[in-house]
Amino acid sequence: MPPKKAAAAEKKTLLGRPGNNLKIGIVGVPNVGKSSFFNALSNTSLALAANYPYATINPEEARIPVPDERFTWLYETYKPASRIPAFLTCIDIAGLTAGASTGAGLGNAFLSHVRAVDGIFQVVRAFEDAEVTHVEGDVDPTRDMSIIQTELRLKDIEWVEKYIDMAKKSTRSLGSNSLADKAKKEEIAIVEKVLKVLTVDEIDVRKHDWSNKEIDVVNTLQLLTAKPVTYLVNLSEKDYVRKKNKWLPKIKAWIDENNPGDPLIPFSVSFEERLAALSTPEEKKAEEEKAGAVSALPKITHAGYSSLNLIRYFTVGPTEVRAWTIRKGTKAPQAAGVIHSDFENKFVCGEIMTYEDLKEHGSEAAVKAAGKLRQQGSLMRVLVDGDIAYWKAGA
Repeated sequence: MPPKKAAAAEKKTLLGRPGNNLKIGIVGVPNVGKSSFFNALSNTSLALAANYPYATINPEEARIPVPDERFTWLYETYKPASRIPAFLTCIDIAGLTAGASTGAGLGNAFLSHVRAVDGIFQVVRAFEDAEVTHVEGDVDPTRDMSIIQTELRLKDIEWVEKYIDMAKKSTRSLGSNSLADKAKKEEIAIVEKVLKVLTVDEIDVRKHDWSNKEIDVVNTLQLLTAKPVTYLVNLSEKDYVRKKNKWLPKIKAWIDENNPGDPLIPFSVSFEERLAALSTPEEKKAEEEKAGAVSALPKITHAGYSSLNLIRYFTVGPTEVRAWTIRKGTKAPQAAGVIHSDFENKFVCGEIMTYEDLKEHGSEAAVKAAGKLRQQGSLMRVLVDGDIAYWKAGA
């Protein structure tokens, strides 16, 4: 008798809002370079960069093309009339100060802007400049990081306590036998566990190992500390070029102690601004070679996109080469539905090849001849980053 197959591992539910239209917000204390970074990243002057707190009140939004050598190769190979890359939607959010969770410095409004995004770029200032004031009086990156973490956590605690209080009031009249009543009590127990994680364990929600059932409840709360964080350390141009700064080891130690595993990317707003002022890619490349450093913006864009668990697949042809953003783990019919809902509702199959196979064999015909073109009719097939797809839908 053949041995039984091992049970497939349960697919882990992702923290955060489901979907592919996700946004990342730029967060930090005032005057750390958030708006200047936003302008350099978006190649715009949408955000007001000024040397005083709360120069930004209303959030600004921009769509940032995600650099991708695969997309560039596909465009050069197919030479289509149109090309559309993947984008990362980025929001510039006003600076948060100590006491923001209780409303200090328009804190409630600004925290609501943080709640509306799906991930966080936390900009940390690690440069001295007498002409750029600091809301706390001096430069201390780890203190600033602690302020942001504390305010986000306190706001989550406030929201969770209110939720538990309201939920318990609504369940006082519930019986104990119906499935709906039991489900509601289980939900309250999970939210009480969230409160314990925040107050007793003193860790951010995203750092706890939740079960899929718990994640389903956590995701309904839209908590600030459930959002992925990428720490962007703003250095002077001199420190960025020489890859050395007195604060970097302390910042890394703080992350390792408080939020282990969160990415840290050093960059320099002043260096990025100088590159952004140049007219052509050739001029920028020459300036990078002269300085001995390259722009960190492509790395930052990729990190933000990846932190949201986003991937992309491609459609190609003489008319258009396009990258389509989907969430990691998206099945074929839902991936097709990003193009048009009919492709999902009337899904028949997809013809799929990998970017690597196409590049190796040189043409779609050669990929097919090599037996590498897969016809996927399975509704359960999950797309992988870099897949190239043709979809077939019923009439």
